[in-house]
Amino acid sequence: MRNDSLSGIRRVELESRPRWKRQLFWLIGGKLFTTKRAAGFWRRRVAPLEAPLMKATRGRARMSFSIPVLVLTSTGARSGKRYETPLAYFTDGDDVVLIASNYGREHHPSWYHNLLAHPDCELHIGPDGGRFVAHEATGADRDRLYALAADRLNKGWNVYEQRTDGIRTIPVLRLSADDRA
Repeated sequence: MRNDSLSGIRRVELESRPRWKRQLFWLIGGKLFTTKRAAGFWRRRVAPLEAPLMKATRGRARMSFSIPVLVLTSTGARSGKRYETPLAYFTDGDDVVLIASNYGREHHPSWYHNLLAHPDCELHIGPDGGRFVAHEATGADRDRLYALAADRLNKGWNVYEQRTDGIRTIPVLRLSADDRA
């Protein structure tokens, strides 16, 4: 029997995710939240509050209540500073999966560049979590994971993919528990 967490991060297996959870975000206005204006508001005003809220409540409260969220701590690609970024996630096998959609904007998010430069990172949900190593999913694996996430976690990623069509391919990252320690 598999453990229900990966280094303290709760497993979220999308194949078995109930239909009501898959539809909840979309039904309560998800389509509205994927517009450029609303996504920009969320990115600038709400998302910056999520990591401190999760930290203050030890992971019991978050702004994004309809999807699973964790906090990624990465090292800046150029600055070397540590950054905390709240992100939607799911698990596939023994990996945590992150989608670098950047709300459908033209450029990849900074945390994606940080992980390419410094793949060693930390993932936390409140006090639970641990060290992970990131690597980019490619080819059929990337396509399968992205389609699974867009169908069963956040339909907004379909909108973001359409918005970036021809500009960039939205990256998918796998994060494996760092067992070197």
